[in-house]
Amino acid sequence: MNTTRRRTAAAAVLLALLLPLPVAAASAAQAAPAAAQKQGTALELPPATGRFAVGQEDLHLVDRSRTDPWAHSGPRELMVTLRYPAQPGTGRAPAPYMSTEEARLILADKGLDGAVDPAVFAATRAHARIDARPVHGRYPLVVLSPGFTVPRATLSSLAEEIASRGYVVAAVDHAYESAATAFPGGRVLTCLACDQTQGPGGREAVTEVRARDTTFLLDRLTGRHPAWKNAGLIDSSRIAMAGHSIGGATALPAMAADPRIRAGIDMDGTLPEPYPAAGIGGRPFMLLGSAASVPGDGPGNWSGPWPHFDGWKRWITLDGTDHFGATDFPALRDQLGLPHPDAPLPGSRAVELTRRYVTAFLDLHLKGRPAPALDGPRADTPEARFHNP
Repeated sequence: MNTTRRRTAAAAVLLALLLPLPVAAASAAQAAPAAAQKQGTALELPPATGRFAVGQEDLHLVDRSRTDPWAHSGPRELMVTLRYPAQPGTGRAPAPYMSTEEARLILADKGLDGAVDPAVFAATRAHARIDARPVHGRYPLVVLSPGFTVPRATLSSLAEEIASRGYVVAAVDHAYESAATAFPGGRVLTCLACDQTQGPGGREAVTEVRARDTTFLLDRLTGRHPAWKNAGLIDSSRIAMAGHSIGGATALPAMAADPRIRAGIDMDGTLPEPYPAAGIGGRPFMLLGSAASVPGDGPGNWSGPWPHFDGWKRWITLDGTDHFGATDFPALRDQLGLPHPDAPLPGSRAVELTRRYVTAFLDLHLKGRPAPALDGPRADTPEARFHNP
């Protein structure tokens, strides 16, 4: 078996560990006719709805105290995209979604090579402007960690929304855990972790590494000599972590390891075992799941860890969504005409609901604002099911 096939197989194994995932991408043969019809149309993420414009800056961080656990040589590296409240009309044109090479490798990993033009996918229009002048103030910090094999770019729509509502957002790429992530020096790192995390303990190995990445990131953003020029925007007393899939699963061990993280959100990620919920000392935690994956019976459901959360908690399932419902993918695949039978909810609605519940949680627990959306079912959100209130 060649390297590409081994990585794809390993990624599938780990994703199966993360969730009972019925959302494997449609085959290229199935998707190509519909997608080809829309290849001439530029892709665009939904605009943010908060009162602030959004600035953006990329940051390369190197942790020389750790050897990379997947490469087994060299220091641990992170790529971080920071988004923040910005002065409207300042900064340069919106940042590129990703490079064409990153897009090519990611689409191939999802079985969509030949179905979607990598150049079209890479050129997806976001809305944050590069190096825009910040709106001075002190804002809560939200760390976002993506799913296994997918890059931080896939959480761009959510990150822009959070920042537009008065937060600093740090979206993190963890080296060698994505099908493709561009690093300085022209390097595009691929998923070395895919081959090394098969079988029992694979999920826990990844979440442990990412929890340590998160502590290092917080040190570099909020320490005495911060790595970011606009670090003065961050209120280090108000920090939350959220993530998708294994990124969401990481929020819990990261909180257990680092008391600076006041609240956490897991978006459709199977939690690591043993459950460290008791170790978060009653801090708030939210499980935001898709109907096509968790919750459910058997491996991957959240009923086991649920009783271990002894603080404020919510468990919400969004009907009509699949595993990638919390990412940019629903909006993009609608624009491309790609089939997604497990997720009949329109992509724009999936994005809207994810944004609504995530920002309500953050406003409640980092800003002390009322969040009626989290009180229970509402007529204007019939897709949301509240479990074990």
